[in-house]
Amino acid sequence: MSEPRPETRGHAAHVVVHPVTDADEQPFRRVDIVTAHVGVAHRLEDVLDLIRRAGLEEGDLDDPRLVEWQGGGPEVWH
Repeated sequence: MSEPRPETRGHAAHVVVHPVTDADEQPFRRVDIVTAHVGVAHRLEDVLDLIRRAGLEEGDLDDPRLVEWQGGGPEVWH
């Protein structure tokens, strides 16, 4: 997993949550912050954890200025 760029620390950045990838047993969604791949999420709480680990403030995950949900919103995980 790559570290977020220094200019993204401490302020809101654009988060992209990609469509669900069907793995054999546990589907996941790839997560990018700014343009860096930061990990995968199996549930909404994982997205929040990745945002925190990147040093960003949590915001409203329904706010399109913060999060772009591709292939479905925060309720889609399979």
